[in-house]
Amino acid sequence: MISVEGLTVEFGGFTLFDDVSFVVNKKDRIALVGKNGAGKSTALKMITGVTFPTKGEVIVNGTVSALLELTAGFDMALTGRENIHLRGHEIAALEPKVVEFADLGVYIDQPVRTYSSGMKSRLGFAFAVSSDPEILVVDEALSVGDKQFQQKCFARVREIMEDENVTVLFVTHSSSAAQEFCTRGIVLDKGTKKFDGSIQGAIAFYESRE
Repeated sequence: MISVEGLTVEFGGFTLFDDVSFVVNKKDRIALVGKNGAGKSTALKMITGVTFPTKGEVIVNGTVSALLELTAGFDMALTGRENIHLRGHEIAALEPKVVEFADLGVYIDQPVRTYSSGMKSRLGFAFAVSSDPEILVVDEALSVGDKQFQQKCFARVREIMEDENVTVLFVTHSSSAAQEFCTRGIVLDKGTKKFDGSIQGAIAFYESRE
């Protein structure tokens, strides 16, 4: 479903991501593991088209739901409800689910420019999880809203990830979370791929280097 070939990112004379390749097959459940700055989130952003590589190619076949840049693409002059329709017919058809999940009350019909950062994230998260994606891309560093809403978010992500027909790419620092949700692990270090294999092998490789 996803082919990543020779991804390289160069900036200011430095190579930030160096010739990384891997294939994600349908129904794969892959954890991207590595320290801060390893390139995990950069990889996800290139796969979802948020960031573009200097060299290389990404081919994605399937509908993608990405929990990354939650507030990107909002028109701040429009209301929350109007932004739902701005995202296209597919999302507009899911309006009741988006509105219910975001749980913004009367603010859903207020301009997004009046929202707090937390409210914008709630709406963005609701967009991302209201559809039934074929590919789910999750950055674990995500934290949305108050504790109660965070629990609601994680419960929905867990529900999607537990669907055996969904392909998962999951960035995490947690070995236990990686092993709970994923069967394959890719270890990144300073923008290079160091290991690609079973999740148990990936965790063992990563922890041996700490």
